[in-house]
Amino acid sequence: MRIGIVGGTGGMGEGFALRWCKKHDVVVGSRDAKKAREAADNYTKAAKEAYDSVAGSITGDDNIALGKDVDVLILSIPYEFIDDTCDKLAGRIRDDCIVVSPIVPMARTDAGFIYIPLEQGTRQAVEMVAEKLPPRPRIVSAFHTISEVKLKNVCQGLDADTFICGDDQGAVAKLTELVSEIAGLRPVYLGPLALTYQAEILTPMLLNAAKRNKLKHPGVKLI
Repeated sequence: MRIGIVGGTGGMGEGFALRWCKKHDVVVGSRDAKKAREAADNYTKAAKEAYDSVAGSITGDDNIALGKDVDVLILSIPYEFIDDTCDKLAGRIRDDCIVVSPIVPMARTDAGFIYIPLEQGTRQAVEMVAEKLPPRPRIVSAFHTISEVKLKNVCQGLDADTFICGDDQGAVAKLTELVSEIAGLRPVYLGPLALTYQAEILTPMLLNAAKRNKLKHPGVKLI
C-alpha cells in the first residue's frame, strides 16, 4: 500500500512513517519538498536501525504533489490549515483514495485547552475536510488521542485505543487494518463520520488532565 502523509515532517508524521514503512511505501510531505526529502532520509535511517528488515520505503515530496498517487492520505495538519491545504489537494487525489483526518480543532486559553467548535461555534475538522475533498464516503477519522512521543518510539507498543469514524465500511475496514499494524494500538469503531466530534473533543480534555495531574503522554483505552 502507498500511504501519503500531508504534514509528514511533524511528530505524528514521523511516527506514522516509522510504524508503517515495515510493510508499506510511505511518502512524507511538507510545503518544502527539500525538507520532506531530508526528513524521509532521516526516518529511513531510524527505521533501519530499529528493525531487522524493512519491506517498504520512506520518501519525501511536497504536500500537494504526493496526493496524486497514494491509496491512503493522512492529513497531519493544524485545523487552521484545512481550507488552504484541501483547496490545493482538491481534484489532485484519486477518487478511490481514502482520506484520514486526525485533525483536532483546539486552542490554548488561560483556562486551559479548549475545543474550538464548542467554544466558538465553528465546524468540526472532519466535516470541513469532507466538504473540501468529496466524495464523503472516502473520508474517515482516527488518531485524535494518540501521543506523538509514543508513536515515534517504535521500540514500544502504544497500549491505547483510537476511535475510527466513517460512513463507508470498506474505507473503515481498510483504515482498521492499518491501525492494527501499529503495535499496541487497538481500533475502535465509533460510528459514522458525523460522530467524529466525540473523538476530536477528547484531545483538549487529555491535555488539560495531563497538565494538572502531571501525566506524561496520556491516551485513551476502553476497559
